[in-house]
Order: sequence, then structure tokens, then C-alpha cells
Amino acid sequence: MNLAGSILISMPGMGDPRFDRSVILICAHSAEGAMGIIVNKPSAELDFAGLLDHLDISRGAEGRDIRVHMGGPVERGRGFVLHSADYRASGGTMEVEGGYAMTATLDILQELAQGGGPRDALLALGYAGWGPGQLEDEIARNDWLTAEPGPGLIFSPDDAGKWSAALRGMGIDPILLSATAGRA
Repeated sequence: MNLAGSILISMPGMGDPRFDRSVILICAHSAEGAMGIIVNKPSAELDFAGLLDHLDISRGAEGRDIRVHMGGPVERGRGFVLHSADYRASGGTMEVEGGYAMTATLDILQELAQGGGPRDALLALGYAGWGPGQLEDEIARNDWLTAEPGPGLIFSPDDAGKWSAALRGMGIDPILLSATAGRA
């Protein structure tokens, strides 16, 4: 099973508050583990302008303002720009299935600060990571639903509505979703 380019949608009874009502784009998945970015948890502590100031990156008159998210509990001091595949940094961009890409170099921040860079982007601090077989075990335990992201879901400005929208995209009414799992 390769879930790269898919989304994980947390189930109500997950039990880990860091992932409550989370939607995660899986950026890499192999026998060695998985890595993803939470796309619906904006940072309460930091905005893009504050990050640019902290990194001493000047903002041009056409500079863009992208959203900063809590990307996951692993390496929270490290930033990742999840973006549309129309941008590539030399040696620093990882292709993500489904028409996405991820760049973790300062040059993308500099380009965004000047008004350039990819068409769509969000900045994530940290990431969600799983060791070998861990994600598969969590899916089997009914912690996550997996789906293909609907058009516009990943970069939608409605972070609060992404979890419900992802479920509705699967034909599931979020109100009817139970925290209790069963087996037939």
C-alpha cells in the first residue's frame, strides 16, 4: 500500500489530541515509514510576516502572505512549504503524488516574500511521521480514514472546514461518524 498523495482524516475516537480533527497530506510512504503534513491546523503563535522577520528575509511590495500551519509534532522548529507542483527549487523540492510538491529551503521563502514562487502554498512547522508499519497499524485500528483529496481541499483557506469537507468528499456526514469502531 502506497498512500503518498492521499489524505488521512482522523476519526473522532483517535485518542491523540495532537491529531484531533486533523487532515494530513501523506507526502512520502514506503516500507521504511511515512511522512505527512497536517493541512488544517493554523499556527496560533506565528504568521508568515513574523517568520520572515525572524529569518531576516525582507518582504517586497508584491510579497505574498501564506498561511503558517502546525504541520505535525516531529521537528516543530523545521519549516516545510507544501505547494503546487508548478515550482521547483534546484535540489530542494520533493515531488508529492497528486500534483503537489514540498520544499524545505530558504529560497522558496525569499521568492514568496518577493511575490514569486508557486501558485498555491502553505508553510508547515514540523511534520507527522510514522515508523515501519506504524501507519498501517493505526489505519487497521480505525484511527484514520484514507481518501484522495478533493479539488482545492489542501490549499483551501477554510482550515476549520477541511475535516468536514474531506469526510463529505467521501460521502460521509460528519455528524453521523461514531467514535466507536467495530468489526464485522
